[in-house]
Amino acid sequence: MAARLAQLQSKACQAKQFVAKNGGAYYKKLMEENKQYIQDPPTVEKCNELSKQLFYTRLASIPGRTETLRKELDYVKHIWKNRSDIHVPELGIVTLFGLECFCWFCAGEIVGRGFTFTGYYV
Repeated sequence: MAARLAQLQSKACQAKQFVAKNGGAYYKKLMEENKQYIQDPPTVEKCNELSKQLFYTRLASIPGRTETLRKELDYVKHIWKNRSDIHVPELGIVTLFGLECFCWFCAGEIVGRGFTFTGYYV
C-alpha cells in the first residue's frame, strides 16, 4: 500500500511539473486559436448582454425542440402499433438503449448522493 502511495505521489509530481512547464504555452495557444470568441474589452455590461442573448436564444429554440420531440413520440407510437413487425436486432437496440438510460439514472443517483451507495454519509 505504501509503495502504491509513493508511486501515486511520483506520478502526481510528474504531472505537476509537466503542467508547470507547458501550461502557459498551452493557454496562449488555446487563446490564440479561439480569439474570435473573445469579447474585447471584457466588461460586465458585455457579459450581461451575452448572457441574455444566450438565454433568449435558448428560449427561442424551444418550439423547434418540442416539434422534434413530437416527431420522435409519433415514431415510437407507430412502432408500438406495429410491434409485431419488430425484428430481433431492433429489439436488441431498444433494450440496450433502455439499459443505458437506467444505468445513467443510477449513476446520477450515486453522484447526487455524494458517491455513496447507501445514501448516508459514513
